[in-house]
Amino acid sequence: MTLEQASISLSDFAYPQICRSFTISRTAFHSLPNRQKTNCLPRPSLWFRESDYSRQPIAISAVSEGKRSEGVTENSDQPVRIVAVVEEGSISPLKSAPWEEVMRHTAKRLKWADERYDMLVFTDNFCQLNDEMAENLQRELRHADILVVVSVTSQESVDFIQDHVSSIPNVICFESSAALMNKLGGSLINNEMRGNMSSKIAEIFQSGKESGKVEVIRTITEAWDRHNSDDIRFCLLVVINAYIRPVPILKNLRSKGFSTLSCMVRNCGPQILNCLFDPNCRKALQCLNNCSPVDQVCNYRCIASYESPSLEAFSLCVLQKNNCLQLDAKIPETPCVPPMVKFRGFELCHEAAEDLFVGWLGNLDWSWRVVAGQNPAYDQFPCQYQLFYRGKARGSFWYEPVFQVRTLNGQVVWRRRRYRVKRGTIPGTFYFSVLDNGVVSNEYWTIVDVADDLSWGLFHYHGAARVAGQSYTGAVLVSPDGQCPNGREDPRLASALGKCGIEDWELFTVDNRSCQDPPLMIPEGSSFHCRVIKGFHAQAPQDNRVAKSERQLGCRVIRSDRIA
Repeated sequence: MTLEQASISLSDFAYPQICRSFTISRTAFHSLPNRQKTNCLPRPSLWFRESDYSRQPIAISAVSEGKRSEGVTENSDQPVRIVAVVEEGSISPLKSAPWEEVMRHTAKRLKWADERYDMLVFTDNFCQLNDEMAENLQRELRHADILVVVSVTSQESVDFIQDHVSSIPNVICFESSAALMNKLGGSLINNEMRGNMSSKIAEIFQSGKESGKVEVIRTITEAWDRHNSDDIRFCLLVVINAYIRPVPILKNLRSKGFSTLSCMVRNCGPQILNCLFDPNCRKALQCLNNCSPVDQVCNYRCIASYESPSLEAFSLCVLQKNNCLQLDAKIPETPCVPPMVKFRGFELCHEAAEDLFVGWLGNLDWSWRVVAGQNPAYDQFPCQYQLFYRGKARGSFWYEPVFQVRTLNGQVVWRRRRYRVKRGTIPGTFYFSVLDNGVVSNEYWTIVDVADDLSWGLFHYHGAARVAGQSYTGAVLVSPDGQCPNGREDPRLASALGKCGIEDWELFTVDNRSCQDPPLMIPEGSSFHCRVIKGFHAQAPQDNRVAKSERQLGCRVIRSDRIA
């Protein structure tokens, strides 16, 4: 076999979208009042040795430096002013949440990226506005950097918007009248073709003009079409990053040019050749090259479908060991999500917090099953099992997610990862680290709340794969059987979601219908509960295993279950 026969060139390796694997982790939320960021996310100078553990995140590419508007400035303390206009009463695809509610929530989430991003949301009932409100809207439109129009179709509303957009440099219209025009960087996206961005992108590509804007248009169009809260916010961040000023959380995602390819060839020649000659590795990279840089689900499915030792060695060399992409992502400090402080009236200590993670393991073959997750890329895989257990070494604690992947070639396969877990400063907080497909990821987890009968739990996470340039946050709702808890409308669960800044319509329901024969064995010599609450094990779901012994309560060491 020759390199030509492999039908892939070195240029295909220039910017591989190395993606992050599943964990119960990933997305951002608002800061809580009266809490300092440094107290919310304490971290030592080094959590784990990156040579030991890691996770692999998906790259979300923003606009490269060479395609940024000349008006973009690196340093500006001026706020970014955004106005959103939605049709009154319009319903979104996000579990039928009103578009007005979705966009107001987006305005909050923009603040988590930068406090200087200000977005005001108006409905299009212009004829019903009093003089003061109408004047306020018109004033905001005169000073807006970005106008976002969502689901506006009435002619009266279209006429009003057209009369007030001339001074706005960036106008993006989604699911709205074709009569509305889009602008980026002060110029129309297509001078001949006006209308909705999604419907006109083909003509823009065919024209061959405005190549810099095409990348932005494609990025935000594909993101918007996924209809989730993460990508709606991301659309706005991409426009800010491209035409107003650099967005800090996107700074790692800009092309570094020839230096990347030079680093790869100089340091990772054998790994590149091995990948070229390995069918799965070659398919993985070809698959990744066909994904949109921002399509995290597509990127992950490529990795999960074609995992191989050659792909892991390639990623380990290019990213982890040599950082050829020159990236350095940080774990987000927002949202600041506090851990639960008491369980069944008892102060939560470190050992009891670990036992809440261990959950049903011992009565069942797993600790928890994921009911729903917030992050659109990583928390919606079918049949997600969580295994938390204590290792043989003193003080060691481990987490292994087992989850199902429906591969691109039509197969259904099980995947498994192994995370080292260490206690955080505050009981109920933890540091996770994993090596996944050659890339190290570190995460900060919080036990937000667990029901007294262990019928549900809510876990939140912040994370980053430093050398992959990816940071992420999110949360998962878990139960013993993977079914929605009976108390889904319970005020306590609603309060827990609120602490994370999550709306119920943001959660993705996990498909737990076909989960036969999951590989759930844990290492010999592992143990379960150590310090537990009296009656910790409530009635387990049907087909549970019988608990080995009764357990006592309190933050005091008693006998733990151990696998012989």
